Amino acid sequence: MSTLGAAVTSIPTEPTQQAFGYPSLFLLVLIGALVPVVPTGALVSSAAVVAMHQTLPYSMLMVFATASLAAFCGDMALYWLGRRGVGSKNGSRWLEAIRSRAPEDRLEQAQEKLAEHDVAVLVLSRLVPAGRIPVMLACLLAEWPARRFARGNFPACLAWAVTYQLIGILSGALFSEPWEGVAAAIALTVLVSGAPSVWRRLRGPAKA
Repeated sequence: MSTLGAAVTSIPTEPTQQAFGYPSLFLLVLIGALVPVVPTGALVSSAAVVAMHQTLPYSMLMVFATASLAAFCGDMALYWLGRRGVGSKNGSRWLEAIRSRAPEDRLEQAQEKLAEHDVAVLVLSRLVPAGRIPVMLACLLAEWPARRFARGNFPACLAWAVTYQLIGILSGALFSEPWEGVAAAIALTVLVSGAPSVWRRLRGPAKA
């Protein structure tokens, strides 16, 4: 019994956490790219905070690789589903879902910027809160092939992962306890994500 107990207590916790953590992070970011119910930015920032407090090497690199790959796969899956809707006579529920998440004014802006700057707009769309879907829809309506979309979306996902990982690093550096850093990272990402929509709502009545 003592040997069994020693074996149980000697199991390293960090490798076990990473064995479950990275697949979970990948799955949640992937789902968040398809369905806007998962706060993917907060997930990446929180994972970066946890990685800061781990002793295993390459933890931060693994968070970056996992998050960026999941975001890219999710975007490409959503784009492929949207392309099927564009090519179909009756459309598709995925295309309608994308349309419903892209207000007309944001879509018009995205189409104008896409015509002027081409794939470079995709990088910015991933960094601007609520900017990803209007630009994706603009690409769909312009009938971009998936390969062309992927060329711009890949660096966009890398830049997105770096940005939110840096938010996590900043939050983790301010607090000694991991849970405090995670809480700060979540609060900061929510603030960054929600500020533009709040600003538009406040500015709207003034224009009217």
